[in-house]
Amino acid sequence: MNRSLATSSLWIFAATVVLVVALVPFDPAISQRAQGLPGAVVTFNQRITDFGTFAWMIYGSGLLVILAYVAYRISRNETLTGRTRTAWRLPLYFFVTTGATSALVHLFKLIVGRARPELFAEHGAYSLTPFAYDNLYASFPSGHSAAVGAFFGAFSMLVPRLRPLFLVGALMIGISRVIVGAHYPSDVAAGLLLGLWTAVATAFVFARKEWLFRFNENGWPLPKSLLPAKAQ
Repeated sequence: MNRSLATSSLWIFAATVVLVVALVPFDPAISQRAQGLPGAVVTFNQRITDFGTFAWMIYGSGLLVILAYVAYRISRNETLTGRTRTAWRLPLYFFVTTGATSALVHLFKLIVGRARPELFAEHGAYSLTPFAYDNLYASFPSGHSAAVGAFFGAFSMLVPRLRPLFLVGALMIGISRVIVGAHYPSDVAAGLLLGLWTAVATAFVFARKEWLFRFNENGWPLPKSLLPAKAQ
């Protein structure tokens, strides 16, 4: 494993553990307060929360991969080759990132089996039922949060200067999951960081093939357009 990837993975894992452990004791109180916010706030979050679904990200990027690949195969003009390669590798990056995140999220949900906030009165905030095969016991980690963590994480790898903007977007969707009563705050933190890790790890894989990214002198994947001309 690339040393930079191992270091990044360690930092993200440590951040996940710290945030989850810090938030878990406050999960019930924050969840109840969030759901009790004014109706207009809750309604707004209900409208934006489903942006964080895996389905449209995976199917949308998958369709773009197919269309871009067809365009690449049809176009044999040398002046267009580089552009068409980038055209299909870009949606491929999003497809691999979101697809891998989705697989990991569903695996963790199944293994953990945490009861959702709607079961709070019956089971409390810390009820675990592993391998329940029931969506009511699939609170940890938040799938929507993981999806936007992967989606905006991929954008932040591609356009580093806009990372604060992408972070705000991911946090908005993550917080909406608490407000609509679908997840606890610790579920959201774990989901966001899992998605971010997958985006980073996928960028490392692509950089090894010199697809979209190249490694800089520190072994970190950067968009090829940001590297000095001599490195390309």
